[in-house]
Amino acid sequence: MALYPTKRLRRLRYNPIIRNMIRETTLTKDDFIYPLFVIPGKNIKREVKSMPGNYQMSVDEIVKECKKIYSLGIPAIILFGIPDHKDEVGSGAYDSNGIIQQAVKAIKKEVKDLLIITDVCLCEYTSHGHCGVLGGEEILNDETVELLVKESISHVEAGADIIAPSDMMDGRIGAIRKALDGKGFYKIPILSYAAKYASGYYGPFREAAESTPAFGDRRSHQMDPGNSMEAMREIEEDIEEGADIIMVKPAGPYLDVIYQAKQKFGMPTAAYQVSGEFAMIKAAGKNGWIDEERIMMESLTAIKRAGADMILTYFAKDAAKYLDRTNK
Repeated sequence: MALYPTKRLRRLRYNPIIRNMIRETTLTKDDFIYPLFVIPGKNIKREVKSMPGNYQMSVDEIVKECKKIYSLGIPAIILFGIPDHKDEVGSGAYDSNGIIQQAVKAIKKEVKDLLIITDVCLCEYTSHGHCGVLGGEEILNDETVELLVKESISHVEAGADIIAPSDMMDGRIGAIRKALDGKGFYKIPILSYAAKYASGYYGPFREAAESTPAFGDRRSHQMDPGNSMEAMREIEEDIEEGADIIMVKPAGPYLDVIYQAKQKFGMPTAAYQVSGEFAMIKAAGKNGWIDEERIMMESLTAIKRAGADMILTYFAKDAAKYLDRTNK
């Protein structure tokens, strides 16, 4: 094996054209999924203070936003709903006229080629803010799965292209797959939040989705940040139950888990650059401590380099504009 001075690795770095030609990881707009928060009402566009540039929007405003997103070349969105009424069993989640169901129908009517993914969970819809049905202060797994199945079916009947269960209940992928197939929706993929950690990085999302638990936390079903082998077991189980795409959440602090998952399973893999990751970069950029745009692209590139095929990110619009400007 040749050594210095015969071997000089910098030879391929001096020229910017060569650098571009040998780049191993390249971001494109097709990598991005943009999260949106939909609320009841009309003509409402309310900025989330901890997530600058992101809003809670009524259905009419969501449709306008989706037209902009599609015009930027971003291929997909994921929808989170905040209902006007919450109850113990999150009935707004599976109401055929619920806020997500209304939004999906409206978007499909106006922006038919935009891919719509819907988050499937109960936390935004329950009065207690937890991800399922309660028995005392315990989340009941199987009873919750029954409602997640109803929610999934209602989203697909409204026109959703992909459903994304984010609850982390045992057995929900298999139950949802069976129900979808039984209804003739065998073409609808399931994007499973297969390795979702009990993370402190979700703070700003709680504000946006109005889903802070009234008591306790989510450690009984979301994963311990110290565990990676457990993530492989969770992912394997979801694949066996019928998941078509797996997801690791959060992304940045769990690049090792993304890499392991891709290497072990070779499945289409998504990663969620969550609200806390976004908010920290935005805050540091606003204070002049970092080059926000550069860090945005570096963080997204790292997620893709780790093995993600698609990235859910609140930076999707900014990153798409950056790519338009720099790829001319």
